[in-house]
Amino acid sequence: MARIPSTKALRALESFARHGTVWQAADELNLTRSAVSHQLRLLERDLGFRLMSRIGTRVELTPQGQAYAADIRRALAAIAGSATRNTARGVSGALTVSCPPGFASSWLCGKVGAFAGAFPDVALSILTPRRLDDVSNPDADIFIAFSLGNEPGMEVELIKEVEFTPLCSPALLNRLDGLTDPATVLEATLLHLGSFDDWLDWFRLAGLPEASARSGITFSDMNLAYAAVLAGQGVVLGDEFICHDALAAGALVRPFDLAIRSVRSYFLIVPPEKAGNPTVAAFRSWLANELPQS
Repeated sequence: MARIPSTKALRALESFARHGTVWQAADELNLTRSAVSHQLRLLERDLGFRLMSRIGTRVELTPQGQAYAADIRRALAAIAGSATRNTARGVSGALTVSCPPGFASSWLCGKVGAFAGAFPDVALSILTPRRLDDVSNPDADIFIAFSLGNEPGMEVELIKEVEFTPLCSPALLNRLDGLTDPATVLEATLLHLGSFDDWLDWFRLAGLPEASARSGITFSDMNLAYAAVLAGQGVVLGDEFICHDALAAGALVRPFDLAIRSVRSYFLIVPPEKAGNPTVAAFRSWLANELPQS
């Protein structure tokens, strides 16, 4: 049997392949950049073929590196899945998850049956907070929050960074004869979630007059904003992670490539007194296996 490379090196490769930069892989793995680079060099040496090539100041995976990283991603996912299945044996009790409404309705609710199937003896409850970053509910065992991730005293794990980009329905796009460039968004009704801030940031990036970003309709709940955009009532700055299924199905379209990186991200947050709960550990393991790897 051929010698299996270091697991640490394989995780470094998988993370680098997903993020595309050494510094992002280092942040995710809680390593220094030099440590990640060292692991990748060691892996190249052990494998006997080039994983990376330098293009100008950038380091990219070679075609062989990309193919190998894809194999490693599948292998790591299989290992994680096995851990989840075996963790399920003997895990029982109640688990309450606090989750933002949009994440719950657009992503979690479409997959949570798999958790119930893997952990049939866990009584799962899902609740939604009024604020997307609220982690104060004493009834919750674990939180998914859209926040800055600076909750002191709690275990905080990044789930997904977020970019916002204009999204609309195909029907609206047809009524407007297409949105051919960012300036044409001024012809549509803007849909806001909570405040004008995100559209103001996007208008600045697009070089459009900021005063126009303050027009349109404001909603207090993400589900209301998405219901309006799906009904062709306007253009929303959408989270492509949450809207992935609607985009894949053609219910929503992305007319421009211009996107803004949100200062907030989705985080998994666990109060220290709940960290030892076996049902919490089971949910964390299951979630990590279900989340998209790119």
